[in-house]
Amino acid sequence: MRTPARPVLVVIAHGSRDPRHAATVHALVRRVRSLRPGLRVETGFLDFNVPSVGGVLESLAAQGVRDVVALPLLLTRAFHAKADIPAVLREAPARLRIRQTDVLGPSPLLLSALERRLYEAGLTSADKSSTGVVLASAGSSDPEAIAVIADIAREWWHTGWCAVRPAFASAGSPAGFSRTEDAVRELRAAGCERVAVAPYVLAPGFLPDRIARGAADADVLADVLGPAPEVARVLLERYDETARAVPLALGA
Repeated sequence: MRTPARPVLVVIAHGSRDPRHAATVHALVRRVRSLRPGLRVETGFLDFNVPSVGGVLESLAAQGVRDVVALPLLLTRAFHAKADIPAVLREAPARLRIRQTDVLGPSPLLLSALERRLYEAGLTSADKSSTGVVLASAGSSDPEAIAVIADIAREWWHTGWCAVRPAFASAGSPAGFSRTEDAVRELRAAGCERVAVAPYVLAPGFLPDRIARGAADADVLADVLGPAPEVARVLLERYDETARAVPLALGA
């Protein structure tokens, strides 16, 4: 009797004209493969980059694959996760059985990845109580995504930082959210000895560059989350949660 094949993991990234974006996504996927040898992991992009999500799914179907776990490479459940990605998956070949995972955040592992990036940028654990952190996300108009970012900032603050202030990089930030540069000034005014900016984004691009410009007056600017090992582990957690619910086809 053949061993049931594990579903193929298809990582769905947004895509960008900035070549650093795709390079970072591919680096993250390579880390996922290194953590789970034998798991087939493919990458598809919604825009700008190839292969497209549709192209990846067509190719898998042509190869005889039956079961797919589609993972949105997103930190919050906003428009792309709720509308764009389901629409693309509905156009997939009928022979494919596709389950979409939840987005990556929130997760304690992502908080660990944020701290990793801050420590790599020069901070130490001894700096926490005197350092204010700007949790700088790309931004969203989705109320659920906005609430999640605020919750993450509160949770992270309770781990010992002097303060954690959420900020959005996109234009038209919602009420209660500052731009990165404004949040830096607010933390200085609140008496934090130093200010660090932690981009809550996965890959470089237009909005992460805006975060970096807004961090000009900060003492520390961390790198994007990128292929941090904690991020790769979150991808595998989401895959495992969803793969357990996928009926497997023998010999697929």
